[in-house]
Amino acid sequence: MKKIKFYFSLLLILGVAHEGYTKIWTPSILSDNMVLQQNSEVTIWGWTTDTSEKITVIGSWSDSEVTVDAYQGVWSAQITTPKAGGPYTVRIKGHEELMIKNVLIGEVWLASGQSNMEWTPTQGLLNAEEEIKKANYPRIRFFKVDRHTAKFPQDDTPGKWVECTPETMSRFSSIAYFFARNVQDKIEVPMGMISSNWGGTPIETWIPTELINENEELKKAATKIEAKPWWPNDPGMAYNAMIHPLSNFNIAGCIWYQGESNRQNPNAYYTSFPLLIKSWRNLWQSDFSFYFAQIAPFKYGEMDAIDAAIVRDAQLSTMLHTPKTGMAVTNDIGNLENIHPINKQEVGRRLALWALAKDYGLEDLEHSGPIYKSMEIRKNKAVLSFDHAENGLIKKGKHLTSFTIAGPDQVFHPAKAKIVGNTIIVSAKNVKNPKAVRFAFTDTAEPLLYNKEGLPASAFRTDAWIFKNL
Repeated sequence: MKKIKFYFSLLLILGVAHEGYTKIWTPSILSDNMVLQQNSEVTIWGWTTDTSEKITVIGSWSDSEVTVDAYQGVWSAQITTPKAGGPYTVRIKGHEELMIKNVLIGEVWLASGQSNMEWTPTQGLLNAEEEIKKANYPRIRFFKVDRHTAKFPQDDTPGKWVECTPETMSRFSSIAYFFARNVQDKIEVPMGMISSNWGGTPIETWIPTELINENEELKKAATKIEAKPWWPNDPGMAYNAMIHPLSNFNIAGCIWYQGESNRQNPNAYYTSFPLLIKSWRNLWQSDFSFYFAQIAPFKYGEMDAIDAAIVRDAQLSTMLHTPKTGMAVTNDIGNLENIHPINKQEVGRRLALWALAKDYGLEDLEHSGPIYKSMEIRKNKAVLSFDHAENGLIKKGKHLTSFTIAGPDQVFHPAKAKIVGNTIIVSAKNVKNPKAVRFAFTDTAEPLLYNKEGLPASAFRTDAWIFKNL
């Protein structure tokens, strides 16, 4: 377990440590109503004003006790959790006794990103009134991290665990809720969802400061993000305050929805996104699953702009090259006039498909839409093959749209495309020697290409040509 930093000067400033006053306490993430990860070694930690006392931790699911020595006021114990169940209690004994009540054992996931992950039912949700009314799931628990920043990594953050009720669900991340509900419907275990989001934030503020500053490409790219007074832009500021304090709390994985704010430096997203995943896994010391939503189409400016398309391509590249990641495509449920499309139910469901298939053993469940695999040139036509299209491809509408094709001059032209089994044949009259195909490669593209299971195809490009003037 990572050593938890602690400075008694903070206690003196807060007036906690003074003559005749003693106390044992835990971070806010360890509190009543929490969910602990099942079948694992979880950390129960905290602080004491009796700087070297013995602390004993007992989970009511077991007769075993774990006793540790505090070191300079910091203590940390590892306890083993059983399979899903509860409610239980966790007792912490030293010179005083704490009792954490109504504890469930189940699956814990972190939901993070910018506004589309943060958005609550009251801010915009399809059939919001009905969804809120039926949100009585006491075995789903929420922990919401409030927006705040810090210049240096913190050990605690304000927040509390609550049961899922219509009231609490209405103020929690919609996507996180629907993810949890879909997973719970299939595997029938308690679900703990931690929401740590901040609308508008670029990815850099969620990555440790030193990792941005030591990479010249990312350091330069960070300067391109337009500063706003409503959210942090500086590297590490959200990470320090809203991610680092959670890192001793065992999680099964993370779901992520972010990228719209990185249209100003889209090329850097090919580097920054996998770096974020690696840095968080290093922080937790766990190779946990990381599933994310590809950003939806939206009219940011010109209809044929490609800044957001490049971010989507970087997201696809990250999934293809980073182990234990998965991507939920949203190009069929966006809204060109609303950057916060309201069908959060489907985003949560598509993210849950990845977890159910990859983490929870539902192997016969198709969890992804078609993903471009390879291209073969046959005379003046390009034949495209796909993964996750074994049962064939379908289109919704009369024609396949959003395909372009280019020759050696790297100029892309609108193309005709037709489905043949689980392949697509692409061509254009004025491209006699095709070299590359792109699909849905604009900010506003709303293609309607699916596999037979009804999941949409990701935008893609077959080329690796450098994007100019960005």
